[in-house]
Amino acid sequence: MKGQFIFLLAFLAVLGPNVQAQKPNRISYVDMEYILANVPEYQEASAQLEQRVQQWKVELENDLKKVEVMRIALEQERPLLTKELIEEKEAIIAFEESKIAEYQQKRFGTNGDFILQKKLLIQPIQDQVFNAIQDIGVQRNYDFIFDRTSNVGMVFSAEKHNISDQVLRSINRASKREQLDSKDEIVKMEVEENRSVEEDTVITEKQKEIEATKKEREAFIEDRKKEREAARAGKQAEFDARRAKVLEERNRKIDSIEKLRKLKATEKIKTDNNN
Repeated sequence: MKGQFIFLLAFLAVLGPNVQAQKPNRISYVDMEYILANVPEYQEASAQLEQRVQQWKVELENDLKKVEVMRIALEQERPLLTKELIEEKEAIIAFEESKIAEYQQKRFGTNGDFILQKKLLIQPIQDQVFNAIQDIGVQRNYDFIFDRTSNVGMVFSAEKHNISDQVLRSINRASKREQLDSKDEIVKMEVEENRSVEEDTVITEKQKEIEATKKEREAFIEDRKKEREAARAGKQAEFDARRAKVLEERNRKIDSIEKLRKLKATEKIKTDNNN
C-alpha cells in the first residue's frame, strides 16, 4: 500500500505540469492513524467502545462455557440415559447454541451493535478530522491530499481536477451520436464535441438565462391572464348582483300590485253585499 502511495505521488508530481502546462501540483499527505491517536475525543470514544466490546465478549464466553458444561455432562451421563432424555438434552443444547449465535450476530454482525456504536461514537470525530482536511486543502491551495494509512487514498482534491462532468458529457454525446440520422445532425454534434468544458459552461449558462427569461415572461403572461379573469369575474359578479336586485325590486312591485288588486276586489265584494 505504501509503495503504491509513493508511486502515485511521484506520478502526479511529474504528470501535473505536463498536463496543465501550469505550475506543479501542490500535493500533501496525512497520517490518519497518527491524527486520530492524538485526538482526545477519539481516544475516549474508542475506550468506551472497547469497554462495551469486552463486556459483550465476556457475556458470550460465559454462555459458551455454560453450553460446554452441558455438553460434557451429557456425554458423561449418556450411558445412563434413555434415548428420549438424550434427545431432550441435545435439543436444549442446540437451543442454547442458537441463542448464542443470535446474540453474536446482534452484537458483532453486519448491522450489529458494534457497527452502530462505532458510527455513533467514532464517526462524528472522523468527520471532524475530514472537514479539517478539506478546510486546509482549500486555504492552502493544495491540489491533492492523501491518507497514507488507509485504503481510501485521496482525502482531498481541488475541484479543478474533477473531470466527472467531462466524462458524463462524453457518455451523453456517445449516446446521442448513436441516435443521429441526418448529416446535419452529425455535423452539429461534431461541433459540440469540439467545444471545451468552459465553452459548454458558457453556453449552458446562456441557455439557463434564456430559459429563465422565458419562464419569467410566461409567468407574467399568466399573471396578467389571471388578473383579467379576476376582473371579468368581478364585473360578472357585480352585474349578477345588480340584476338580482332589479329582479327583487320588480317582484316586490308585482307583489304590491297583486295585494292591492286583491284588496280592491275584497272591498267591492263587501260593497255589493251591503247593497
